[in-house]
Amino acid sequence: MYSIEMAYARMRELQDQANRSRAAQQPATSRARRRLGRAAAKKR
Repeated sequence: MYSIEMAYARMRELQDQANRSRAAQQPATSRARRRLGRAAAKKR
């Protein structure tokens, strides 16, 4: 039997895998710059 919990766990695995592959394609500097820009925007 395939439960909702199993489906949700699989969905989370696929989401994590997609996030990892997306992060690997972007240079670290642009990620840091985006994060800093977002933090600065929140302060205003």
